[in-house]
Amino acid sequence: MEYFLPIAQVEINILYIFGLSLVVGILSGLFGVGGGFLMTPFLIFMGVPPVYAVPNEASNILGTSVSGSTTHYLKGTLDYKMGFMIVIGGTVGTILGILTFSYFKDIGKINVVISLAYMYILAILGTFMLIQGVSEIDKARKKIVEKKKLHKHYWIHGLPFRMRFKKSQLYESAFTPIIIGLIVGFIAAIMGVGGAFILVPAMIYLIGMPTRLIPGTSLFVTIFVSAIVTILHAFNYGSIDLILVFVLILGSIIGVQFGQKIGEKIDSSEFKTILAILLLLVGIAIAYDTFIKEEKITETVVLSSDTVGPLSEFILNFSKDMPIFYGLTSVLLAVVLGVGSAMIRNIYSKWNKKREIKLKS
Repeated sequence: MEYFLPIAQVEINILYIFGLSLVVGILSGLFGVGGGFLMTPFLIFMGVPPVYAVPNEASNILGTSVSGSTTHYLKGTLDYKMGFMIVIGGTVGTILGILTFSYFKDIGKINVVISLAYMYILAILGTFMLIQGVSEIDKARKKIVEKKKLHKHYWIHGLPFRMRFKKSQLYESAFTPIIIGLIVGFIAAIMGVGGAFILVPAMIYLIGMPTRLIPGTSLFVTIFVSAIVTILHAFNYGSIDLILVFVLILGSIIGVQFGQKIGEKIDSSEFKTILAILLLLVGIAIAYDTFIKEEKITETVVLSSDTVGPLSEFILNFSKDMPIFYGLTSVLLAVVLGVGSAMIRNIYSKWNKKREIKLKS
């Protein structure tokens, strides 16, 4: 099922995109790793230019984050005060990231910068996960139980302006979550990822938050960062495609639900090793695609009524005539799909519990 993206001016297979997004969503739900690390490169491999792949995946992350955060809100496993402090830093970081993105785009180097960023991050993340996965498998076989310190102290813990976070039961400097948010926002603006690979370890080892509050708070922060990235990209570059965003979010949300269910039933140590290898392979593929593979000479696409259908033409005109409202529409679409999926899951969970009680009685 081919569809022409009027914004990026490339033709894609909608069903193929949905299938990939579904698989990436399952992996994301299973391992807790942001799907942007895989989906953005996949979009690039399918012919979507990096400058368009990044913001559209950011919109996708927004939708899945809203879905997951709503679920944690209903469970009461979310620290709003800590989340808002991280968002303050995330907002500043996102703006700095967009300015950096604009600079490299203006000098014609943004595609190379995005590729290099993914190469290095995937190499680091993949290597770390591979070592951790192999170590967990080895310890499980030898039945080794390792005791770890709950909280180590670094220079960041000596920062001033301490404040109390009642939900997390912490007395922490306000600068700690703000600095972490700044780094996450900067990376999200350039790479189109949620930043969970930095945020989650930082919440554990630097902030020292209770484990039960980390996933929900991380997703809560990602909502704001991804929304800002989406709006700024839509306003500055008109690079968001609503149809592509809809397909990506739909596939990811469904996939995440399945991934989380599977994760509850299996030990993910061995699968974590497989995912680490996959991340390393994607990094190698990006390096090959960027620096070794010969560039194909592409013909300029001339837009006509035959090439662009009524829906595509509407999206194209909407993005050009009202960029701010177009960006807000992208955010609204992600929020509606995210909240809707979370509510459906909550209703299903309650129905399933009642059904199990009836069967037992």
